[in-house]
Parts: sequence; C-alpha cells; structure tokens
Amino acid sequence: MPTINVKRDLLFKSLDKTYSDTEFQNLCFDFGLELDEVTTEEQMVTNEQNLNYSTEISEVIYKIDIPANRYDLLCLEGLAPALLIFLNQIDIPRYTTIFPSVNRQKIIMTEQCVKIRGHIVAAVLRDITFTKDSYNSFIDLQEKLHQNIGRKRSLISIGTHDLDTVQGPFLYDARPPTSIYFKPLNQDKEYTAEGIMNLYNNHAQLKQYLHIIKDSPIYPVVEDSNGVVLSLPPIINGDHSKITLSTKNILIECTATDLTKAKIALDTIVCAFSQYSKIKYTVEMVEIVYPDKQIFHYPDLKYRIEEIDCEKATKYIGIKQTAEEVANLLSRMSLKTSVKDNNKLNIEVPPTRHDVIHTCDIYEDIAIAYGYNKIQKTIPYLSTIAEEVIVNVMFSLNKLSDQLRIELACAGFTEALTFSLCSREDVADKLGQELLNIPAVHISNPKTLEFQACR
Repeated sequence: MPTINVKRDLLFKSLDKTYSDTEFQNLCFDFGLELDEVTTEEQMVTNEQNLNYSTEISEVIYKIDIPANRYDLLCLEGLAPALLIFLNQIDIPRYTTIFPSVNRQKIIMTEQCVKIRGHIVAAVLRDITFTKDSYNSFIDLQEKLHQNIGRKRSLISIGTHDLDTVQGPFLYDARPPTSIYFKPLNQDKEYTAEGIMNLYNNHAQLKQYLHIIKDSPIYPVVEDSNGVVLSLPPIINGDHSKITLSTKNILIECTATDLTKAKIALDTIVCAFSQYSKIKYTVEMVEIVYPDKQIFHYPDLKYRIEEIDCEKATKYIGIKQTAEEVANLLSRMSLKTSVKDNNKLNIEVPPTRHDVIHTCDIYEDIAIAYGYNKIQKTIPYLSTIAEEVIVNVMFSLNKLSDQLRIELACAGFTEALTFSLCSREDVADKLGQELLNIPAVHISNPKTLEFQACR
C-alpha cells in the first residue's frame, strides 16, 4: 500500500476547511483511507538521515496510506477533488480530449524500438500554470507511478518535457548505446548512452533501473525532428527539454512493455493536472504511428457504462437502501449513477477510476460510501463443518500427502519448508555441476546472493 506525503495546510486550503487531526482521520476512514502519521518536514529529514537535533516546526505533513489500485489518489490534485466529491462539495469533473487541426503533435515509432520497449503513449497539457507545490506534486506523482503500477520502471517509464523547447514530429527509436549522445537531466556536459550507464552506476536512485536495458544491444531513445534527445527510457530525461516552474506547455510521453498500464499512467497524470490548464480538464491528444503504419491517438480518457442490479448489490453487502440512495452513494465515490427501470443502476466509470474492473469493485464503493461500521453485524443463518471433498486425482494426492505428514510427524520427524529461491552456488557448485548445464530459472536483478535462481 503506497503512502503519500501531503502538506496539511495546503490540503485544508484545497478542501476549503480546517480539520483537527482526529476529524481528518475520521474523514479518511470514511473514504476508505488511513491517516498513517502526522509529522513535519524537519522530523522526516531527521529520521531519514538519522540525525538527533530539533528545529523550529514549519510544515505539518500528513502521511496517508492509499489503496494500491487507487492511482488517482497518489497526489494532492487527485485526493482533494475526490474528498470534495465525497463530501458533496463539488460536482464530478468531466474530462475531454481535443485533437487540434494545426500544430498537432506526432510520435513516429521505428521497428527497432518495438524489439526492446514496444509501446509509447503521449499527451499534451496546454497553458499550464504551476506553483512550487503543484510542480513538486507533478514530479512526485511520476515517481509514485514508476514504483507502483510501473514496477520500478520495468513496465512503464514516464518522461515529461517542455514542449516549447523542442520541435515535432518526434521519433521513438532504438540504437546502439555508443551512437546515442546527449546531456542528461541536471548535468553540465554530454555523454553517450554507454557513458550515462557508467555515470549513474552508483547513483542512489537511478542505479536500480540500469539493469532494465543495460545488457541490451540497443537502447530506446526519444528525440525531436532536430535530433535533440528528449529521453533515454527508462533511465533519464534530457536536460534540454526539462520542465520548470515557468513551463506552459508539457509533452508527456510514456514508454512501456505493457500498453494497458501505460494508458492508465497517462490518464492518471493528465486527469490530475489538467485542472491547472487554462481550459480546465481538457487534454490535447498525440498521434502515435506504429512501424506497420497503424495510427492511434492518446490519451483515450474513455467513459464507460456499467449496469448493476440494485437489489442484488444491497443484499450482497447486507444493507437496505433504495435505488436512489445507492445511486447517491456511488456518485459520492466519483461514479456518476442514474436509476433505470426495474431497480437497475447505470454507473458511468470515468477515466480516473481504472480500479473499477468488475461488479464487485462497484459493490465495494457502495459499502465504503455507506460506511462499514454502519453495516449491521449478523450471525450466519447456518453453520457448517468444513471437510475435504475428493473430486479429482489432485485432491486425492493432497489428502494422501496430508495423511503422510501426520504419520511422519507422529513418528518424530520434523517437516521443513524450503525457499523457492536459492543461490547459484546451491544449484551448481555445491552439487559439483557447471552452472551453464543447469536448466534453472535465474533472477535478473536479485536482491541478495541467497536468492539468485529458482530451486
């Protein structure tokens, strides 16, 4: 479960109300979140650096635990509107896309990039106005998505660029590392891609991502029509196109090995920060041209309609509510809902709610909005005793195994459950074998020497 750090005063300003710590903790609980800790910036720095001194308290920080599938709540720009909707303070925003007739942005893919990181999606945020806090939140959300849905950039990596410093159409290519040459973010000179790998080999944050492409004969690269390198995914962006507080137009590109997760990450970013555009909640699409000449436009920002039976939903949860009351509960969870005939509900799932996949996800939101503590606790109307039912050979084998375990334990033996992973030494050297001759599955980026291969 990811944790976000939010400045308390900034959050209360967005909510247009001041809460006590207990009141806000209760609000979080009602919304299905948890206020994990109340701290300060100084205390956080002191704890991280293991220092032992006290300073004057300035900013109070709320550390809030967010469900792992609620990517839309990983920043203040997503959290504050969701809470205001939950409190019936604002209406659910309507996100729209535009594809301009002039100055369209296009990214052309080559066959080479498909071999290493086969997808790219992109969007443009126009006429953005950043403050220092919203800028920091923008950067932090990218890193949260990298760690969460991006699985430490192995599935997706996000690049953000000042569109006014580069010239489209853009090229997404892959080349040998010695032929890629540019100045990486916040550096004062140019390096080859090979040199960048050596440069960040001991970097506290970036070294954990190098293994993703390090052993590949070609590296992915995004550049503009003048040959200016925007990024070397998934490692580092170029310094030339870096965004600043004064940036007005932002190109967001997301390269990926998983297209679905790339689209989710892109939707999450643009929905959260399109509120700072001159035309709120409006996003400019980018044209993506695949090597086979297929053309796609991103972001989708699609809305879809799900239909559920209200009576079935309330019975499943264990509450008594009318269809209108359930529709109101769902609307408070950012799922705009209307009542149809025969007790049916039409739920509009917005592009911010990629966590809503099945009907049970909608049931969960009903229960959260209603209040788990308000659901009447009941004793099951029947009691049963569980027992194994043998229906196939595998279940028969499991039952026999359990019987053998019991008898062996009674005879004084001790059962040991070994790890699924072990060291390469365990599967080869200690057995007098050559590692190359062992058909073991190896871990590409093992955390310890004890867990390098499957047993």
